[in-house]
Amino acid sequence: MILNKENMKQSAKDVLLSRGVTMKDMAELVYFLQESYVPDLTLARCEENIEAVLAKREVQNAIFTGVQLDKLAEQKKLDEPLQDMLEADASLYGIDEILALAIVNVYGSIGFTNYGYIDKVKPGVLAKLNDHSTHMVHTFLDDIVGAIAAAAASRLAHSIPE
Repeated sequence: MILNKENMKQSAKDVLLSRGVTMKDMAELVYFLQESYVPDLTLARCEENIEAVLAKREVQNAIFTGVQLDKLAEQKKLDEPLQDMLEADASLYGIDEILALAIVNVYGSIGFTNYGYIDKVKPGVLAKLNDHSTHMVHTFLDDIVGAIAAAAASRLAHSIPE
């Protein structure tokens, strides 16, 4: 596979979709974060901002890395104690949030507050990804998806004239 910009972006979208996360899911998170602040906001506009975030190489790399670690944890292919921490989504692990903050940082400081809020309330697809009753591990994915939405919401906020 040639690692050009469009192939990488499409690969990132494919990885997200393979884990059950659609563009609409993420657009709904952006809408949730910005509907009170952006007049006449549409899901299409939210999705445009998700697309822009997904075009960033550091975002793509975070997706590839985080999802790979989640999949390895599902397959029980990690050494202990990392295996147990990822399977349990241990609250004091924190590296999943560190990876997410790399995404949030792409569009400025408003992303930090957006991410903190959405990570706390876990609306929409984030609730599904945090359901620990399945065999799937989403220790990294839930934070990555929340960070993508927070970054897209920040990008959207920066586009609104004051």
